[in-house]
Amino acid sequence: MAGSDLDAYWRPPRTCEDYWSEFRHCKSLWNRFHNYYTFGTSPTCGQWKEDYANCKEWEKSNSTQAKGALQQSERHRVAEQKKFTPVWELRKEPPRDWHMPLNQGKDS
Repeated sequence: MAGSDLDAYWRPPRTCEDYWSEFRHCKSLWNRFHNYYTFGTSPTCGQWKEDYANCKEWEKSNSTQAKGALQQSERHRVAEQKKFTPVWELRKEPPRDWHMPLNQGKDS
C-alpha cells in the first residue's frame, strides 16, 4: 500500500467525544479545586479543546494539518507520562524468606 492509502485508514487514538469529555472534566469546578489544592495552580485545558477541534476537522475534511497536530499532541502527552520516576524501587528477585508465614495476629 502506498503512503496515501495508509493515510485514508488513519484514525485518531481517541474518539472526538473523548477529547471533549476530557476538556469538560478539566474545566469542572471539582477538577480545578483539586488541581489548585494539589499543585497550587489552575489546570490548563486549552490543549484538550484544540485536540477536539483538530479531531473534528480530521473527521470532516481529512486534513493532514489536523492529523499532524493530533499526532504531535498525543506524542507529547505520552512523553509527559513517561518522564516521572517510579515511587518504589523494583526488585530483581524475591526476598529470601518469601515462603515463610506472615506474623499476622502476633504482637510486635
